[in-house]
Amino acid sequence: MNRYHKLYTPEDSVVVFIDHQPQMTFGVSGIDRATLINNVTLLAKVAKEFNVPAILTAVETESFSGYIWPQLLDVFPGQPVLERTSMNSWDDAAFRMAIEATGRKNIIMTGLWTEVCVAWPTIEMLGAGFNIYVVEDCCGATSPAAHDAALSRMVQAGAVRTTTLAALLEWQRDWRNREHYDSLMRIIKAQGGAYGVGAEYAYTMVHKAPQSATSPHVVPSKRAH
Repeated sequence: MNRYHKLYTPEDSVVVFIDHQPQMTFGVSGIDRATLINNVTLLAKVAKEFNVPAILTAVETESFSGYIWPQLLDVFPGQPVLERTSMNSWDDAAFRMAIEATGRKNIIMTGLWTEVCVAWPTIEMLGAGFNIYVVEDCCGATSPAAHDAALSRMVQAGAVRTTTLAALLEWQRDWRNREHYDSLMRIIKAQGGAYGVGAEYAYTMVHKAPQSATSPHVVPSKRAH
């Protein structure tokens, strides 16, 4: 079957987080940086829930770029971060070994910046036989034009564009699958934006579940309507 006619699963995919570091974040334009951080953290939490292997890599941490965002490190406490000097992760032997050690061909790609540290390894990994899914709202570039040009270049090379919610829901696939359902909903309600608000509404107003512990207590108005 053509790989474009397949959906990936938690059992055959791996998620990669490239250079989500302060110095790289400073240069991001074209996506709100708070939204970017939220999206990356959301994807990371769901990947962990579904036991999808995650690879974290950083470039020149102490000499230039700073440490990976604490929001991301908190999801994977104690996990080694692969330190590089090359802008292209695929040039780094430790990164290649980490990818190959998973035995998986479907790579969920995120990182900064889209036009360099995401595009370059994506192009070469496609050439090496991997299927790459670029989560474009978990990536940031130095300008909207740079982001669009990089996405076009990767698609021309064979990559598939996706977004955060689409990427994580592909792991769930069917709401009859209950193993991760409650945990997934908790994560989405906390960080899923409008979708999360909708999930909270369905739980409390439609299914009459108690409000979340973090929800404010609402005192009904005594005024006549």
